[in-house]
Amino acid sequence: MYSKRSSRRAAFSLVELIVVMVILGMLAGLVAIKTRGYLVNARINAVKTEFATIAEALETFRIEENRYPTDDEGLEILTQPTETWPEGFLSKVPVDPWGNPYLYFVSDQSFEVVSLGADGREGGQGEEADWSSEILNES
Repeated sequence: MYSKRSSRRAAFSLVELIVVMVILGMLAGLVAIKTRGYLVNARINAVKTEFATIAEALETFRIEENRYPTDDEGLEILTQPTETWPEGFLSKVPVDPWGNPYLYFVSDQSFEVVSLGADGREGGQGEEADWSSEILNES
């Protein structure tokens, strides 16, 4: 038969369980910190890709209409059907990876598309930094 001592030895003590939980918590924290950096980079890469898509739609609009959309028309006009583009130049107006609308500015010969980053406000650093199609095109 089993003795009291052997059954007691088969179970983990409360201290051992706490130590294991602390170690697992520390490992989970390290994984979360590492993963966050990858997530930020993925969002920045998504901004760059969307800038390229928007720029292509704006250039196609310019070729068709001999002008860029005005500030008042904004990016929304790119979703409107035309004779040559019945589905519009974009299927929908994109929002940045943080869920904020892109800002659009135009001059006679150029345009700029801006994402205000994670905080949706001007300025900031890291994930909250502003991203501009002009700055990204220079790099």
